[in-house]
Amino acid sequence: MKIKMDNFVLSLSDTLRNAMLKLESLEEKLCVVCGAKGQVVRTVTDGDVRRFLLSEGSMDDKLSSLPEKKPILALHGTSDAELLDAMVNNDINAIVLVDKVGAPVRICSRVSLDKKILLSPPHLGDLEMKHVQDAFDSNWIAPAGPNLTTFENNLVKNTGHQHVVAVSSGTAALHLALRVLGISARDRVYVSDLTFIASVQPILYENAVPVFIDSEPSSWNMSPIALERKLMKDQASGDLPAAIIVVHLYGQVADMPAIMRLADKYEIPVIEDAAESLGATIDNKPCGSSGTLSVFSFNGNKMITTSGGGALASHSYKLIERARNLATQGRDLAEHYQHSSISYNYRLSNVLAGIGVGQLSVLADRVARRREIFELYRQGLTGNIGVSFQQNTPNSFGCRWLTVVEFNPDIIDLHPYQIMRRLSQLGIESRPGWKPMHMQPLCGKYEFEPHSEEHVVSSSLFLRSLCLPSGSAMLNTDVERVVNSIENVILGG
Repeated sequence: MKIKMDNFVLSLSDTLRNAMLKLESLEEKLCVVCGAKGQVVRTVTDGDVRRFLLSEGSMDDKLSSLPEKKPILALHGTSDAELLDAMVNNDINAIVLVDKVGAPVRICSRVSLDKKILLSPPHLGDLEMKHVQDAFDSNWIAPAGPNLTTFENNLVKNTGHQHVVAVSSGTAALHLALRVLGISARDRVYVSDLTFIASVQPILYENAVPVFIDSEPSSWNMSPIALERKLMKDQASGDLPAAIIVVHLYGQVADMPAIMRLADKYEIPVIEDAAESLGATIDNKPCGSSGTLSVFSFNGNKMITTSGGGALASHSYKLIERARNLATQGRDLAEHYQHSSISYNYRLSNVLAGIGVGQLSVLADRVARRREIFELYRQGLTGNIGVSFQQNTPNSFGCRWLTVVEFNPDIIDLHPYQIMRRLSQLGIESRPGWKPMHMQPLCGKYEFEPHSEEHVVSSSLFLRSLCLPSGSAMLNTDVERVVNSIENVILGG
């Protein structure tokens, strides 16, 4: 993967003045000087320029006037470990990578190789602290308060629903969704098979019965083909589900037009688990706005964070107000503390909501950056035979919460876990794809509907996929380091 060298490259005919102007704008304070044929002939630092000026040189002198200096170079594709060794041994903080003919490809810094690249860390700014400080200054530390009201109102604008209640986690929001729909013991609930266990646990809280629906091969989300087949079977046996939970996987939107047509035909409410997909859209509508209820997560690794938190959204005022009551211990309308139903302490605090207010204001930027990161990965790895990516559902705009790569085992001998462990040794965090629910020890006894009789998609993806670092604060050089490391691991076996 090549990054343009225009900002770093000078010619021997350039002046020291030109060199200093470039160096002042560069973090690494290192320029590359190329000869007439494009090969690197030397490097220039601000120290080189200062020493020359102290020896009575002039800012208008050409770089060709500088004392000869043999550049320290490395061939593009050299492993990170070898690059670090070269920089340590030569007591330098950056090294120029060149192609086979000696032309510059990129500059690699020691800092970029030393730091650990995390999967999806929080990305906070100054606005969040302002709103948190407002909570402290006004003493609104208790669960309710102005930040919470503002956060919920702003979520209305971002979710496409008319009513929102902010709660302590996405799991709590999903539990409330099942409660307000009246899901109870022995009710059957369809749910995406390829997901995190949090999509299923609330079903089990209520002693209901999960039924797992396979993925489709392109977007990796719930297969409308498998869903329709299962609905037809269960209608014939008189055992239709009480609800369908559709998970929008890794920030990519499921085929909601097809799924909603089936749900409407069989008159089954849909809960959209949009925990990973805030900021995504389909048919120019926010992801999560199609179903009866939608669930969002603000965990530390999500598109935005409140440290820990979630939200339940709906077009139905009645459903959200019922959820709000259940989330605050279910107090009856009485002057005294009276309670008639099992309820919970699920509300989000006013302090954490302040973080959310600040985070929501930059959601569009976070989505744009994660999509840029995906595109850098796609450009960098597409040339490798045997590597592919999760695709968009038609007419959708994914937020690319995580970039997930699929390795073809017929072409690449290494298992994703082997690649993951090697990346970890190089200071790069990656994660396996979700293990399907029908393969989980907790869920093995429940029904599973495959995409087709010949093809179980979810288990195939689990055995082939790896989640790559995708945090919105990543630098392009971080992405390049991950790409180069994956290439080296694959080629090195």
